[in-house]
Amino acid sequence: MCTGRRRLATLHLVQSLFRRKPADSDSSATTPVVTEESPASRSRGYTPSKKELGRETPKRPVAGRRPAGPTKPLTKDEAREQRRKARAEASAEFRREGGPRDRGPERLLARNVVDSRRTVGTWFFGGALIVLIGSNAAMPPAIRLASNVVWGALALGVVIDSIFISRKIKKLVRERFPRTGERMGSLYLYAIMRSITFRRMRAPAPQVNIGDPI
Repeated sequence: MCTGRRRLATLHLVQSLFRRKPADSDSSATTPVVTEESPASRSRGYTPSKKELGRETPKRPVAGRRPAGPTKPLTKDEAREQRRKARAEASAEFRREGGPRDRGPERLLARNVVDSRRTVGTWFFGGALIVLIGSNAAMPPAIRLASNVVWGALALGVVIDSIFISRKIKKLVRERFPRTGERMGSLYLYAIMRSITFRRMRAPAPQVNIGDPI
């Protein structure tokens, strides 16, 4: 009897050696242990990430964005037409608003003074063409003399007209803009150059008619 009991105890011991361990013990044995690095052990140049600081990077809105599609290359005719439209728009804008040198209320006043009157300068270039043709050596002496007289009269008329325009501009600027920082010499030259330009070619376009009070 004792021998049988001893055999049973030995068999029970062998079975307990080959029995599987509980799931709790397996999970505790295989779970890796993550050790957090202390701030003291980090290097001086270490920069914490936004995840460590508890912040998230905002995502760009997708709803309002237009999906990028393949762009079709322009043909030569389309590119030429596009450049022509761009030049026409730029020319119309310059004709309407002018450039940087046309900015300022003093410049607007000078333009209105010139545009409200008939100027001798508008006939200057036309007269210069006539004088150029008349001064040709093939022309008779009488025509050449007349051409020189016309040229002198036009030049004198432009000088006198420019003096009157400058005086009027000076008077109006002092009355309306007593604290202006605009240089009067530059303003006179601006008005004189406009006075010798054909009215239809002036930029910005005239805003007053001939004879309107300024």
